[in-house]
Amino acid sequence: MRKPEKVEKVDQLTKRFAEAKGAVFVDYRGLTVKDATELRASLRKVDASFAVTKNTLTKLAAREAGVDERVGALLEGPTAVAFMRGDPIEGAKVLLELGRRMPAVIVKGAFVEGHVLGAESARSLATIDSKETSVAKVAGLLQSPLSRTAYLLQAPLQRIAYALAERGRQAA
Repeated sequence: MRKPEKVEKVDQLTKRFAEAKGAVFVDYRGLTVKDATELRASLRKVDASFAVTKNTLTKLAAREAGVDERVGALLEGPTAVAFMRGDPIEGAKVLLELGRRMPAVIVKGAFVEGHVLGAESARSLATIDSKETSVAKVAGLLQSPLSRTAYLLQAPLQRIAYALAERGRQAA
């Protein structure tokens, strides 16, 4: 690649790093063209993209975008980057699900919202609930004690009403 082309490629990668909420780094050796096409299409559905670039250009772009320098350690050997513009958890779930079906996709690590994650931590992203689901669970947990308290406060009143009704039937 000639120097102007490299500069343009670094600028494009820098922009992708800056716009992304997260990035997952994968080893792609053995990935077929058909599998790569399927992977890209699946990632597009969750507002993510997949790029195979030279590690030196990716390191330069990451540095220019202000991404943690520890990302450089993930760029050893053939590495592709999945940039997550949307919810990084959803993108990681899609990527890891495809990785189960495509053994050529091996997760090396991730960079999510300012944190560099190793391979194991990056794979665990797939087990995290989405933000909306987590908020719904917290709301349910907060609502549960209130419902129980209201029930317990109503219970004595219901018992008094039943007792008075029974007493009225007995008196009649």
